[in-house]
Amino acid sequence: MSHPSRAGRYIQQSTGYRAFIPEPLPPDPPVQMDLELTKGLSDADRALGRLDGVASILPNPNLFVAMYVRQEAVLSSQIEGTQSTLEDVLQFEARGGSRKDRRRSLEMDVEEVVNYVDAMNFGLSRVADLPLSLRLLREIHGRLLQGVRGERRNPGEFRRTQNWIGPADSTLKTAQFVPPPPHEMHQFLDNLEKYLHNTDVPTLLLCGLAHAQFETIHPFLDGNGRIGRLLITFLLCERQVLAQPLLYLSHYLKAHRAEYFDRLMAIRNQGDWESWLKFFLQGVYLTSHAATRRARAILGLLEQHRQTVNQYLPGRHNGLRLLDYLFEQPIISVRMAENHLGCAYATAGKLVEEFERLEIVRESTGQKRHRQYRFVSYLDLFRDQD
Repeated sequence: MSHPSRAGRYIQQSTGYRAFIPEPLPPDPPVQMDLELTKGLSDADRALGRLDGVASILPNPNLFVAMYVRQEAVLSSQIEGTQSTLEDVLQFEARGGSRKDRRRSLEMDVEEVVNYVDAMNFGLSRVADLPLSLRLLREIHGRLLQGVRGERRNPGEFRRTQNWIGPADSTLKTAQFVPPPPHEMHQFLDNLEKYLHNTDVPTLLLCGLAHAQFETIHPFLDGNGRIGRLLITFLLCERQVLAQPLLYLSHYLKAHRAEYFDRLMAIRNQGDWESWLKFFLQGVYLTSHAATRRARAILGLLEQHRQTVNQYLPGRHNGLRLLDYLFEQPIISVRMAENHLGCAYATAGKLVEEFERLEIVRESTGQKRHRQYRFVSYLDLFRDQD
């Protein structure tokens, strides 16, 4: 049920540009649930349910969530133009990187991804106990931009100046999209915060509507895309649609980037919420299927290697502990194994050598010192989205 003023309107500003002033949620007239949209919602719900079911039988989901979180951080940051890969992040961790020494040892791209992981984990821990709020989004934003390229663009604070999407001249007349001015923005943020707690709308529709509205408001000077994508994950976990944060849409949105932007612009220009929701639900459906296949492959890999460790390693207790650790940290050093197992360095070294002999890990540096070992078969499961 498209209508140009349904989602908002463009208002000429005194400085010469036209800013978009959104209508509050929910859309009015309401979203028209035609057969295609109804089927899309049903298919996405079922696919998401299957993913949650597979996740529930993972022996220790927390071991695997760390990789999903890193992968999403990489892909979401790549949408914003970074070039770092999942292995860049894992290798940084294997070198013992920390927040204190990151700037000396790492390119800025990887720093941004590491910040994203930190911001996501912080947000997920918070929504387990507290409802989503504007305050929480500001806290997450502060962590996202701490010490990286956006650190001078008011981390943790909503903007007090105008921003825009796309290239623009000094009057913003050539910008692709100009969000609401800061003096009008807060009323729409307040409405969005209230809408996040609406229990009358199906969760996936709420996620789609809230994400699009957040992107339209664009309340920060930097990092809006990443925060907007995190909002989807936080809502799914807060509503307990997913027990573990294993669904991330960045790969889908990156692969369909032009259509993603076009669908958002169609909301603003034609009031076409329905086409956006169909696109969004298709992403949930496809991404859920891919994540389910990966979770099943992880289960199979875990069982295969546990049998190998039980059969061929006499000290299999530490062997099984190291194997579990590899599912959380698939690029390791002997020192990392030593610290994780709490054993002597020589003991850890012999165990890692046994893992290499059994072809569970592969040494990747070719050096005699500071060697790193890669859990190749596990990393390969994430390579298709890197």
